Amino acid sequence: MEIISLQYPVASSEPVHSALPKAIAIGHFDGVHKGHQNVIRRCVEAARSLGIQAAVMTFHPHPKEVLGQGQQYVTCLTPLEEKVERFRSLGVDLVYVVRFNKELAGVAPSQFVETVLRPLQVRHAVVGFDFTFGAKGSGNADKLRELCEPSIAVDIIEPLTLQGDKVSSTLVRESLASGRPEDARQLLGQPYSLYGTVVKGEGRGRTIGFPTANVEPDDAYVIPRQGVYAIVAEFDGTTVPGVLNIGVKPTFHEHLPKPVLEAHLFDFNGNLYGRTIRLQFISFLRPEKKFGSVNELIEQIHADAQQARSVCAAHK
Repeated sequence: MEIISLQYPVASSEPVHSALPKAIAIGHFDGVHKGHQNVIRRCVEAARSLGIQAAVMTFHPHPKEVLGQGQQYVTCLTPLEEKVERFRSLGVDLVYVVRFNKELAGVAPSQFVETVLRPLQVRHAVVGFDFTFGAKGSGNADKLRELCEPSIAVDIIEPLTLQGDKVSSTLVRESLASGRPEDARQLLGQPYSLYGTVVKGEGRGRTIGFPTANVEPDDAYVIPRQGVYAIVAEFDGTTVPGVLNIGVKPTFHEHLPKPVLEAHLFDFNGNLYGRTIRLQFISFLRPEKKFGSVNELIEQIHADAQQARSVCAAHK
């Protein structure tokens, strides 16, 4: 799969105007949830039926972050590298990563079609029903179809719903913020996960019989609600269940500047310092709380670990 970075305006001399015709799915696609997957799969199907390339156009950073429309969009469900890998798994041949800036934000819908899509030899475009583009979101999916006719076919994918709710990146974020990773998994089609590096912590876990890996996220991920989770950790081709606490350790600290992710991996005694580890969030067990004594905390950790083992066993 080829990855090409673009910045608007695209100079005609740049080697991005592939002479090969293509079908293209357009969107930010944070999370690559089941609704996004429907858009991308339709693009791949169209490309295969026409005998042309299947491409995705995604924007980086998030348009709402650039336009100051939401501080929450500084964080992401899938950093760019992970998002691209998910595109690959869906059968995409080519990914255009478009640098979103205020100049691109001010482009009229007709300019976007004429100066971006047509030069890229797009023959078929696929977007979600709520797709917007152009200055101040003045273009929508129907407008895209109107502007592309007759030389570019446009498919508009209807919303996907689960239990009456529209599948969306916002709903995934809300599920994680509420401590409902099971719901996030239903929306994403896989457990929500993040990658991080194991760093040195306070070393207290080992002294109470529960050594932990302190995980520093490798990107600006959406961090789920503070509390205790059943998790599955992946590193070096190994998969290990465990229990994770996200929080500020109130039993030991009056104040920490930010939540810490501490994972205790079951039946594992190796050294993980400096390694990259992937944490999959399986189930929320309980909120973080302050205990009256270290012994009370140890007793609760035993209970958390037992419950997490059961949850992870059922998850298999």
